[in-house]
Amino acid sequence: MENSALRFRIEKEIEKLISESCANPQSTEKFETLHVAILKKYYNAADVSIDYHRKRVAMDIVMDDKNYDPTKVNTYIPLLHANLLFKNLKDFLKSCIEMDTKNLGFYAGLIRRFAKKEVKLTIV
Repeated sequence: MENSALRFRIEKEIEKLISESCANPQSTEKFETLHVAILKKYYNAADVSIDYHRKRVAMDIVMDDKNYDPTKVNTYIPLLHANLLFKNLKDFLKSCIEMDTKNLGFYAGLIRRFAKKEVKLTIV
């Protein structure tokens, strides 16, 4: 019960943050970083760039993580270059939110980093 209340609160806060970031057509660098972080997490992408004017997202999606070794230089990681179109950025980003147990900490960190006010995410 307590976990579901925390999950609901994090979900509402991240949706509010996405709505706030998409309300201004002139996206700031701060909010572009938020958008890129959400897309990197959802698509397991190594590189993401957003063209807000043409409504496109270009990214390199990591196809297989088992070749990744953090202790050495990775010269070959299979990547898929994708170019996605979106009609509404807010809806597109909200569709990329996965509220499962392993992602709660990631979204809570985004809320702390990008929210204008300090938000306490504790179970009451």
